[in-house]
Amino acid sequence: VQLQAFEGGLVQPGGSLRLSCAASGFTFGNYIMGWFRQAPGKERESIAAVSRDGGTTYYADSVKGRFTISRDNTKNTMYLQMNSLNPEDTAVYYCAADRLGFTGKWLSKLTHDYWGQGTQVTVSS
Repeated sequence: VQLQAFEGGLVQPGGSLRLSCAASGFTFGNYIMGWFRQAPGKERESIAAVSRDGGTTYYADSVKGRFTISRDNTKNTMYLQMNSLNPEDTAVYYCAADRLGFTGKWLSKLTHDYWGQGTQVTVSS
C-alpha cells in the first residue's frame, strides 16, 4: 500500500496550489479519502474528506470556501485545490484512506487505515 502526497511548495499569501495524492496497493474506490495537515507546534488538523464515489465532501471550518477536495477513481488519485492561501495554512499536508465508516465522521477520526508521506506547503511573502 502506498499513498504519496505531492505538488506542495512555496506560495505567496492569496495564492493557490493544487495537491495530489496518488494511491496504490488497495482498491481506491472502496475507500473514503481525506486530507489532514500538521504545522509545527500545532495539533494535527483534519481538513477535508471525500466519499468513495466523490459525490460528498466535508471540510473543516478553517478551509471551507477556500479548499476543494476531489478524486478521480479511474486514476487512483485525490486532489486538494487550495485557494486564498494564508500563512496559517503553512503545514505538511498528508492524505489518508479509510475502508469503513462514514464520510461525515472522517474529520473527527484520529487514526486511519492508510496514510502516506506528506508534502510541505509554505505560504509566505
